[in-house]
Amino acid sequence: MSEERPLSAEEKREKLKQLLKQKAAQAEAAKSTVVASPSKGNVDTSRFADVNQFPEVQALAAQFQTLQSLQVENPYFRVNEVIVNNKTQIDGRELLSWSSYNYIGLSGDVRVSEAAKAAVDQYGTSVSASRIATGEKPLHGQLEKALAELIGTEDAITLVSGHATNVTVIGHLMRPGKDLIVYDDLSHNCIIEGAVLSGARRIAFPHENYEALDQILTDNRADYERVLVAIEGVYSMDGDIADVPKFIEIKKKHNALLLVDEAHSMGVIGPNGLGVRDYFNLNPNDVDLWMGTFSKSFASCGGYIAGRKALVDYLKYNTPGFVYSVGISPANAAAALASTRIMMSEPWRAQKCQANAASFLSKAKAKGLDTGPSKDTAVVPIITGNSAHALLLADALFKEGINVQPILYPAVAEEAARLRFFITSDHTEENILFTIDKTAHHLERIRKEYGNLSFPKVPMG
Repeated sequence: MSEERPLSAEEKREKLKQLLKQKAAQAEAAKSTVVASPSKGNVDTSRFADVNQFPEVQALAAQFQTLQSLQVENPYFRVNEVIVNNKTQIDGRELLSWSSYNYIGLSGDVRVSEAAKAAVDQYGTSVSASRIATGEKPLHGQLEKALAELIGTEDAITLVSGHATNVTVIGHLMRPGKDLIVYDDLSHNCIIEGAVLSGARRIAFPHENYEALDQILTDNRADYERVLVAIEGVYSMDGDIADVPKFIEIKKKHNALLLVDEAHSMGVIGPNGLGVRDYFNLNPNDVDLWMGTFSKSFASCGGYIAGRKALVDYLKYNTPGFVYSVGISPANAAAALASTRIMMSEPWRAQKCQANAASFLSKAKAKGLDTGPSKDTAVVPIITGNSAHALLLADALFKEGINVQPILYPAVAEEAARLRFFITSDHTEENILFTIDKTAHHLERIRKEYGNLSFPKVPMG
């Protein structure tokens, strides 16, 4: 039998082009189906006024019933009674924790806590107004200056919510009928929600596939004014790192803007733990919008955009989520500022986190566990490929003294159901060995005992 002839570069491009056209046609068909209006006068309005009759609410109730039948404790909304680092306390019981993104141990660091306390003493618990009105405090400017120095940009703007940062900035910068947003199809919800809010045309490209992005822009760039490419530095479900230099090359080729979401990369990756720029040794001006959140390495709450001064000035006077929202609280601003300074002066924290993550990943692979594409990050999935198995495994580990969250459909595809482990600088080799051994043991047992047990799926509303 003759071997199949390898495709030429031109044939590969044409094949990719046809695939993208097919995906676009499917998306348009799905869109038209979703927005189709019901037949006039034929809607049973009574069942739409009762939340209990919503199909997604009934499906969620079915999931709770399944948990009870499996004798599995609900793993969500567990109350952590202490500062969470490598350990936590739930219902008075100490457990190993793999569910906190306190990556470099700064939440609970005495210097960060003292900075937050001092800010409350001086400025109160709230700035009590939007910053453009009377809410501005010295801490805001100090934090934004420190962030710009950390990232290497001209300026930065901080907002009260990481999720809302992407929603309001993307939603405001991009315009309906004029602009295009192209984003990785595994992008975080906040990127997608911002794109939807903007009203601009939206096209998703296959995960990490910069060649597909290039083809999309080749086919569509000339039809739009502003074009935004949105990617993440580290993808929070799989723990893989975007090839940012390639995306920079493509964005320059097509005169597009590039947003890099550094929620899970800042403070963690790179020789000094300073994120994507540090990891790839980038010119920070090659990325138009550096976005990040304070809830991970910064041990606080909120979000930021760093970039050129003209962009930041425009956002400060026009972005709805900034102009019409209270400013970031004194305590949160002070905590983020203290963490920024520590991050810059103590790179050993990120280096320890990286070493722990590498150890966890290698030991998991040695046990035959599926860790997906995770590499060089503090996010390591253990993919079960079955939501029921993920739930049962999380429950078994909890009983062993290990707290880790299951990720189920529809957060991920059913075949990608998993446990997601966040590795920190505080974890020990003993923590890692114990956790990997228990995970491998219980997953093998569950697969034998439960086979292809299915779990009720919540329909998308």
